Amino acid sequence: MVATPQFKLPDVGEGLTEAEIVEWHVKVGDTVEVNDTLVEVETAKSLVELPSPYAGVITALHASEGETVEVGSVIVSFGNDSAAVENGVSPRAAELAPDVTGPIATAASMQADEPEEERQPVLVGYGPSRAKVARRPRKLGYRSLGESAVHFVTLDRHYATPPVRHRARELGIDLATVTPTGTTGRITRSDVEAARQQVSPSLELGESDQTRVPIRGVRKATAEAMVASAFSAPHVTEWVTIDVTDILTLLEQLRDDRAFAGVRLTPLVLIVRATLSALAAHPDINSKWDAAAGEIVRYRDVNLGIAAATPRGLLVPNIKRANKLGTRELCDALDDLIIQARAGKTQPEAMAKGTFTITNIGVFGIDGGTPILNPGEAGILCVGQIARRPWEHQGEIKLRSVCTLSLSFDHRLVDGKLGSEVLAHIARLLTQPSFALVH
Repeated sequence: MVATPQFKLPDVGEGLTEAEIVEWHVKVGDTVEVNDTLVEVETAKSLVELPSPYAGVITALHASEGETVEVGSVIVSFGNDSAAVENGVSPRAAELAPDVTGPIATAASMQADEPEEERQPVLVGYGPSRAKVARRPRKLGYRSLGESAVHFVTLDRHYATPPVRHRARELGIDLATVTPTGTTGRITRSDVEAARQQVSPSLELGESDQTRVPIRGVRKATAEAMVASAFSAPHVTEWVTIDVTDILTLLEQLRDDRAFAGVRLTPLVLIVRATLSALAAHPDINSKWDAAAGEIVRYRDVNLGIAAATPRGLLVPNIKRANKLGTRELCDALDDLIIQARAGKTQPEAMAKGTFTITNIGVFGIDGGTPILNPGEAGILCVGQIARRPWEHQGEIKLRSVCTLSLSFDHRLVDGKLGSEVLAHIARLLTQPSFALVH
């Protein structure tokens, strides 16, 4: 028997070790062409659609939706194994169930003898060798779906689509307590809503309302990055409250300009312009501390990160070489970045190699904060809400549009003087935008 091609889960980001199968776009028996989408996976950074590196018939899917798979693991087999296609059972499934006999078990034993390649090139990345990836033990079980088929389900995970899992989190429902009624053991939205009705009476009887949610995906990656940043880089935060009335007037003038017809202009665009101006005037803050090499790395260009709150958690995609873009180009780049992030379509490369970050907490009605640095960056600007408040202007108290800016920086790279100069530069341009003409 000729060995069939196999597709291993690639590292779709920088150093990712695992991904969750969100949705299969194919099934056993389907014929696919090169670059047809096979599956959508969720990594610690984004949702990614994986294209097929082969043309042929799908003979096996080696993971279920909702299952977490290690990078380098085989997830799809291709070929023309009629027995596998007829039965709809993967060779790995037969390997996991020793009481299954016949051609499926034979295929599994032959597959186990195939040598592992060190790296298997695919269209979207490379998977490390199996020797480099230690798979976590998973509890597996199976139940018969008929005389000719065996269906495997994971017992330590809960089979539900991402929208259903999101709804369960909103309601505080632990999926482990939900009885599935969907096909192949899937938990449906109706199951979650039914579980909610059961929880309400139980709470009235005095039972605990504590729920536990697994730490994974973006939440896990964000937590690890923030802890590493907070305890490796000495943070200093400075802030200033400024009158941004004039910059809002400028914004209205730009919206009436034909050059910006059809462009979504927001205060964030002008804040970005002011920040890029400050980084150009003070390039030392656009850098990172390389402890391993014992060097300070200074960047020529600015890959400007924009923190975005999404249903999957906090993401920080960045605009590559933002310092090379004009105002209209920045508007388009910001729009695209935010749309992709909210849709869960941000790709890992969009979040790699950032050099400086802006986080806008003003959209939540918050005045200010002390942001934590994105790992590998020397500074992050936090923008508070713009609110109408009494303010001294030209010797009189008037209602003005006011905003608080706070800048956190790595004190190993940025001393108080430099940090203050950067923040003052941004504040000056946002208070009196005419200063941009002389800088």
